[in-house]
Amino acid sequence: MKTKLINLLCIALAVLITSCSKNIVSNNSESNETYKNIEFKMAKVKEPIIPNNTVNIKDFGAVNGGTVLNTKAFADAIAAVSKKGGGKVIIPPGIWLTGPIILKSNIELHAQTGALIKFSTDKSLYPLIETSFEGLNTWRCLSPIYGKNLENVAFTGKGVWDGSGEVWRQVKKNKLTESQWKKFVASGGVLNDKKDSWYPSETFMNASKGADQNVRLDLKTKEEFEAIHDFLRPVMVSIQNSKRVLFDGPVFQNSPAWNIHPLMVEDLIVRNVSVRNPWFSQNGDGLDVESCKNVLIENSSFDVGDDAICIKSGKDKDGRDRAVPCENIIIRNNIVYHGHGGVTVGSEMSSGVKNMHVSNCSFMGTDVGLRFKSNRGRGGVVENIFISDIFMTDIPSQAISFDLYYGGKSIAETLAEGGNKISTKMVPVDEKTPQFKNISIKNITISGAYQAVFLQGLPEMNLENIEISNLTAKADKGFSIIDAKGIKLNNIKLDIKESNVFDIYNGKNMSLKNIEFNSTSAKAVTINGAACEKIELVSSPKLDYSKTTSIGDTVPKGAVKL
Repeated sequence: MKTKLINLLCIALAVLITSCSKNIVSNNSESNETYKNIEFKMAKVKEPIIPNNTVNIKDFGAVNGGTVLNTKAFADAIAAVSKKGGGKVIIPPGIWLTGPIILKSNIELHAQTGALIKFSTDKSLYPLIETSFEGLNTWRCLSPIYGKNLENVAFTGKGVWDGSGEVWRQVKKNKLTESQWKKFVASGGVLNDKKDSWYPSETFMNASKGADQNVRLDLKTKEEFEAIHDFLRPVMVSIQNSKRVLFDGPVFQNSPAWNIHPLMVEDLIVRNVSVRNPWFSQNGDGLDVESCKNVLIENSSFDVGDDAICIKSGKDKDGRDRAVPCENIIIRNNIVYHGHGGVTVGSEMSSGVKNMHVSNCSFMGTDVGLRFKSNRGRGGVVENIFISDIFMTDIPSQAISFDLYYGGKSIAETLAEGGNKISTKMVPVDEKTPQFKNISIKNITISGAYQAVFLQGLPEMNLENIEISNLTAKADKGFSIIDAKGIKLNNIKLDIKESNVFDIYNGKNMSLKNIEFNSTSAKAVTINGAACEKIELVSSPKLDYSKTTSIGDTVPKGAVKL
């Protein structure tokens, strides 16, 4: 009996020791409530488990002050704790200058309050590697923070990670104050012939002329890319082909290109982070989640130079060949200040995006609120998207935008050039044809926007089954709906400056119910297009659609039912 009791105690002690040797990184472990109201089946996102070992970069020769390069100290600290099976690397208060940091599995980088990790501006420290950028397979400079084929990686603490992006990016004069512009010009670099853009170098300026946005498709070999090394600015945080990755607490700012880029990561958590870039930063995205599965993004803030929270899955043939969709995504309780889009899908979505829940997010002064974009040539299907409880103020362009003619410019730039043009050209449907369908958007408040809603599909592949309900909007313009079918609008209340509130072109199988707007114009609702059919307008008690609807000459007889 005594022997049996001793054996039981030994087993219990062994279990205790094992459980204490590894820690789940976050104290915010998700309860079942997280997934209670999600509209699709989704496994609980797994958090990284980090062994209970700790090192401090100061113990490996790190020098505070921002003048001594600490690349070796970071590498040695990571290697030392990795030899023990993993653990926490502490970055204490101070200014820590470093070159690129190469991650390993089972590592937590904990930047304490007061810690500023500043990445070196010496571009020779960032060698070229084969990678993916803007959804394409290419060569690019090594990211300041890089990891591939990893498990259990975490960024914690309240410290700041700064990518020194000011030495990497082109800057447009019209986005700067006079004093800011003078500072860039005085720092070196070159100006273009028009003197309206600053480039870090002549190499950068010349290389950008042959680029497809930011990727040179004409170059093939490493040697060819090496000749334009200065142009190949990296994303700041690149983690690829990995499992169980956590960002919880820090500030990530001033990235060379995109800020945080998880690529093909399974079980990704981004919470309690602040992501910042100057508003004028070219391609200064906040968070680009690409071809990832089981994702939670919550309680974070974004103030960036391009799209804030962006969901992607590769571009054109490279993306279709990858065939890894972005799926099972929860985005909630986030704030977006400046950015080209609050929550964005695309334009690189060639492997598809499915099963995405977005709720309780605020967009304040964001160029666009909810932004869906693609183009012919992409392919891919975006479906099963559920968005609710979104609050927007002071949106300078379209609060909700679906644009399948995306040309690489912000919507503000597109509108400045005359806006999107209606195209009647149809091309054959094939694997290059993008598709957006089965999307629910409800409980939306828009307090100030240029346009409330813009929906534009392709003539050969309409937007399909988009339902917008319980929307209140104050804006200059109302709804534009082009090449779309199965659109359902219900309980919409609009305060619109323009007399034409709804402009529908080639709409099919549509219904507008319980719509209130302030226009009394005889053309408050205009319907055009030879492809129009089965449009039902059900009047609210305050409206008589028969007095506020203008039917275009090209609309087939009987297409509209009042």
